[in-house]
Amino acid sequence: MSNLQQDTLKGLFWSSVDKFSVQGISFVIQIIIARILLPEDYGLIGMLAIFLAVSQIFIDSGFNNALIQKHNRTETDYSTVFYFNIVVAVLFYLLLFFASPLIADFYHQPILEKLTKIVGLVLIINSLSTIQRTKLTINIDFKTQAKISIVSIVVSGVIGVVMAYNGYGVWSLVMQSLLGAAISTVMFWIYAKWIPKRVFSYSSFKTLFSFGSKLLASGLLDTLYKNIYTLIIGKKFSASSLGIYSRADQFAQFPSSNLTGIIGRVTYPILCSIQTENDRLKNVYRQYLRLSAFIVFPLMIALCALSAPTIDVVLGTKWHGVILWLQILCFSAMWYPIHAINLNLLQVKGRSDLFLRLEIIKKIIGVAMLFITVPIGITAMCVGGIITSLIALVLNTHYTGKLIDIGFFKQMKDLIPSLLYSLSMGVIVFFAIKLTDSNGLKLLIGLSLAMLYYLLIAYITKSTELKSLVTIAKDNYGIIKNKHFFSKK
Repeated sequence: MSNLQQDTLKGLFWSSVDKFSVQGISFVIQIIIARILLPEDYGLIGMLAIFLAVSQIFIDSGFNNALIQKHNRTETDYSTVFYFNIVVAVLFYLLLFFASPLIADFYHQPILEKLTKIVGLVLIINSLSTIQRTKLTINIDFKTQAKISIVSIVVSGVIGVVMAYNGYGVWSLVMQSLLGAAISTVMFWIYAKWIPKRVFSYSSFKTLFSFGSKLLASGLLDTLYKNIYTLIIGKKFSASSLGIYSRADQFAQFPSSNLTGIIGRVTYPILCSIQTENDRLKNVYRQYLRLSAFIVFPLMIALCALSAPTIDVVLGTKWHGVILWLQILCFSAMWYPIHAINLNLLQVKGRSDLFLRLEIIKKIIGVAMLFITVPIGITAMCVGGIITSLIALVLNTHYTGKLIDIGFFKQMKDLIPSLLYSLSMGVIVFFAIKLTDSNGLKLLIGLSLAMLYYLLIAYITKSTELKSLVTIAKDNYGIIKNKHFFSKK
């Protein structure tokens, strides 16, 4: 097995452990807290999401990806970005601090003034560990990141649950966020063993910013677009409606975004390492693309088919409004990993200018769709998300086709088998669970049937993606058994 394959398998394994263990634990904790708190409490935090997300984009400024993409990076580069991140974090925290009364007035929620001032501290805390995280990513060291993430989410999550149980309401979510950021930052400093030098290079800043600035603009557009839904729902509808939409979005994002993150942060540094070898790059790229669809498509379709019993069992009847919106959101979220891999390729090739151009075009279309659907209601807004996601797929693959001759039709040819397997599986599961009225049995029957059908049809058709997953399982077998999880590298 080549070093590239070994790095990919190892990276995918530990990135998966990181993402799914952390998000799995976080998901369970959020479910426990959601059963205690009200939709309004989550709605309040959702109202601040756009302000925090936009601030975080400016703090990073695309420098992390610029560092990963750059081959001859130096300690001066790292230190320059480190100090820049801190300065920007402090500036944006001060901006949020003094703007907090305006935010509270905008939503007509006086409590948001205090929430903004305290939750905003997360920006400063996170800025202290971005370089440490980037260095670990460059080294494809997701094992260390998994350790850090698990510890921080468990400790902060337990505190959040205890506070929620004791009646602290929305403040339990605030404390959970702050503690999680603080613990992970301290651990990144301990494990990464990197200390910044007392140097700031304007030349280094200029070089990195020339690439990162386009990613900053792209990330800003994407973040504004993603969070404009919460902004509009929170303003036009109610905190309760926003809380329900946020839960639906969280359930839809859990499998899709986590797998997107896993695949993206592993494949990006690896693809960067072969960015000048076009033939090899094309082959590896298509393998990543097919494997992503093979995993994500069935998960999202199964979640759609089983959304009703899932919500009733996990959250309870007070969250019943989540079901319809979750079903719709699954069909737009299932394409996220495909978008991410296409956009990663533009960064790998150093074409952040095309990345930015794409984001501008897609967001213009998305915002137009949003304003068309807002007067109709939240359900129509969710449906509009599916349409814009499909349009984005066509646009993203256009530039991929120009760079490495793998455009829309070639990609769809690779993706159609997994899509057809997943859709047929979803139809079978949807009708099969109607045979019983018990939500518990519906989940048991639905999950079992979905897994058996999908794996069986993949085996019968001799899916290469199934063989790849078996290879990953075999090559990583014994990693935890033979090595203590918290042992040193």
